[in-house]
Amino acid sequence: MSKNKMTFCCQHCGTLYPKWTGQCTGCNEWNTIIEETTTTAPASRFQGYSGTQAAMTRMADVQLQKESRLSSGSLELDRVLGGGIIMGSAILIGGDPGIGKSTILLQAIAHLSQSLKVLYVTGEESPQQVTMRARRLGLPEKHLWLLADTHVENILNHAQKEKPRVLVIDSIQTMHTSHLSSAPGSVGQVRESAMQLVTYAKQTETVLFLVGHVTKEGSLAGPRVLEHMVDTVLYFEGEQDNRYRMIRAVKNRFGAVNELGIFAMTEKGLKEVNHPSAIFLSRSEHPASGSIITATKEGSRPMLVEVQALVDQSHIANPRRLTVGLDAQRLSMLLAVLHKHTGISTHSLDVFLNVVGGLQIVEPAADLPTLFAILSSFRNRPLPHELIAFGELGLSGEIRPVPGGQERLKEAAKHGFKTAIIPHANAVKKNMDGMKILSVQTLKEAIDCFDSLA
Repeated sequence: MSKNKMTFCCQHCGTLYPKWTGQCTGCNEWNTIIEETTTTAPASRFQGYSGTQAAMTRMADVQLQKESRLSSGSLELDRVLGGGIIMGSAILIGGDPGIGKSTILLQAIAHLSQSLKVLYVTGEESPQQVTMRARRLGLPEKHLWLLADTHVENILNHAQKEKPRVLVIDSIQTMHTSHLSSAPGSVGQVRESAMQLVTYAKQTETVLFLVGHVTKEGSLAGPRVLEHMVDTVLYFEGEQDNRYRMIRAVKNRFGAVNELGIFAMTEKGLKEVNHPSAIFLSRSEHPASGSIITATKEGSRPMLVEVQALVDQSHIANPRRLTVGLDAQRLSMLLAVLHKHTGISTHSLDVFLNVVGGLQIVEPAADLPTLFAILSSFRNRPLPHELIAFGELGLSGEIRPVPGGQERLKEAAKHGFKTAIIPHANAVKKNMDGMKILSVQTLKEAIDCFDSLA
């Protein structure tokens, strides 16, 4: 007979406790621990598709099979996934409400349904709402199967009977299992429901898509173990009032991480952007102070983006340091290095930084162009339109090399840039495509190049 077991689980991080306590020792949050009832059944909970007992295998005897990838119908989504979809993989897509998670999935499975059987499980919308969206987007709907249910056991029974090759769960926060008595969306329900679905996908070689909501801090709602159970984790980035959406892979067992796919939201759904550098280079015709172009690398693809800075006199005791798309802590460090090695002080000035287009730059290659933008605004001296710069700044004032310097320069030359200020270690032997390359080793040399160009 089944037995009920009482546990206490933190709803923020998923840590389990034998009794209630006020503060979670795992995440240090208060009043997040609630009581959950777990039903323990003597038989296997995965009825009908529990795998056979595994046997030990010597690594030398393992036969490798060539991975066959399926195209999602979008080159940008395939890029983020590492070249396509692997059969039997579990893919988690997270993002803010209304950013386009269901739209991009509906477009992908509509393409896959032409050759594979697809089951779309909706826990938040009715089949009529999903059908209305598909018809508005002009997607083929003949081979798409819909199921409006939130009970995991019922979903798996349908899947065991119909045997779809692609299974979509929208969303995992609405699913619940009868093995737990807690409400849907709780840490225990999300963890247990995801475990059953992932187990089914692995044992039947079914592609599993899970849609996940995010918290106000921007992380996926539910237990952290949810990201460990799946093979790929994709995050939607971008503001709802912005036309462009970005999908970033933060985990991928079958490809590279930190790949970025860029889409444009249109009336017909999300359309891929084949040349993203052209989006971020829409500048004014006349040079303006505080603006410079840099070459950043997202995964395996270099992109050109504009970094803007505004330096103004502060009228408060503590001058403001505001960044959009860049790390605010790194800005404080760069300003300290600038003052230490050049004597240029910004202690009494407000400094605002912005990356045009809503892109998030996390690599240190933006250090040098960030300082150039700050100096341009500070001295009110515009930089040439055809100038590009990249490089990492060390605490001792040296300009350190960045990976992929050759690819960045090729991307800049392709868009007509004539001058580049780069680290000395990234310098090439000869100028490429008519581009003049200025290599610098220290911050002082970089400032001298700035003075000669501005």
